[in-house]
Amino acid sequence: MAIATKSIKFLVLFTIVFTSFTAFAGGDTPSSDKDGQINTPKGIKEYIQHHLKDSHDFSLFSYSNDAGERKHIGFPLPVIVWTSNGLKTFMSSEFHHNDDGHVLVEKGDTKLTKIHGKIYELDAGASTVSFDGEHHATNAHKVLDFSITKSVFGILLAALLMFLGFGSLAKGYKKGAIPTGVGRILEPLVLYVRDDIAKPNIGEKKYRKFMPYLLTVFFFIWILNLLGLTPLGFNVTGQIAVTVCLAVITTIIYITNGSKDFWAHTLWMPGVPMLLRPILAVLELAGFLLIKPFSLLVRLFANITAGHSVVMGIAALMILLKAQFGTVGATGISFVLTLFLTVIELLVAFLQAYIFTMLSALFIGMAVEEHDHAHDH
Repeated sequence: MAIATKSIKFLVLFTIVFTSFTAFAGGDTPSSDKDGQINTPKGIKEYIQHHLKDSHDFSLFSYSNDAGERKHIGFPLPVIVWTSNGLKTFMSSEFHHNDDGHVLVEKGDTKLTKIHGKIYELDAGASTVSFDGEHHATNAHKVLDFSITKSVFGILLAALLMFLGFGSLAKGYKKGAIPTGVGRILEPLVLYVRDDIAKPNIGEKKYRKFMPYLLTVFFFIWILNLLGLTPLGFNVTGQIAVTVCLAVITTIIYITNGSKDFWAHTLWMPGVPMLLRPILAVLELAGFLLIKPFSLLVRLFANITAGHSVVMGIAALMILLKAQFGTVGATGISFVLTLFLTVIELLVAFLQAYIFTMLSALFIGMAVEEHDHAHDH
């Protein structure tokens, strides 16, 4: 047990330090810096904005060779798109890490290009991309994109880690009352979700029904938040589409499991004047169908996005402060600040998973609650 504890502490410390050193590595080069290096405030801003977006490939880091050429190290991901000529598949490396619209990929009679991270299909007969004054393509249209992007890859990786982790926990319980290995780490967290989130908010009688979802959403968000602190550059929970889906799933669960008392109090609230009941019904429905899901998705999206932006901005100080403090001084200042913020982000990663799960349990508990009318009166 002592050896396992020391190994966990070492892995956590290594992750923090490694993340701090590489927080500003990776990603495609912003177009604002002509030499390919990020050394201006504008270039840094574009880089951070690019990092927060999804991508069709992984670019781990960049360097300049002896000839002054900028080289990108990473690996491609599968591109799967539905065009006017049917399904087309290829690797994202065929775009040559260039998203300015000048690199075309020809698949049969279909010509595809990538502009600002989006894949477009050129109109019939077009051989180059034409742009208007706002740099919008005028002779190309978007396609249905089913590609394995960086965020999709992160979701699949999180799902695999959860499958292996909970599989190990289940096997541990088969051997005895106390699990071993990874299961011994997961068990306290599972008990925490059960005893401190599910039971208090849903109740002793009905919490078991919703434990699979609460455990899934808690570990899913937590693992993705931790992956977002690695040099791989994941920002899955910082994608609005992901948080919207999670909020919609929570909404469907508490709406479909609402008790008769819940709907009676929502649609025709007792104890208030008859004229006010329709107004209150509209407000209650708006709260459960719009306001509560919106609060779920925005809180997670905004906090994770802000955290990534701040950490990368602090890491960029080594570039901006190089002239005043020298390379060693600027790197030291940036490293200390980034290390401090990374530790905070580790807490935020857990906190955001807890808040989303707790609010989901709270909303579910409000919906499934049975009222004792005699006691209330």
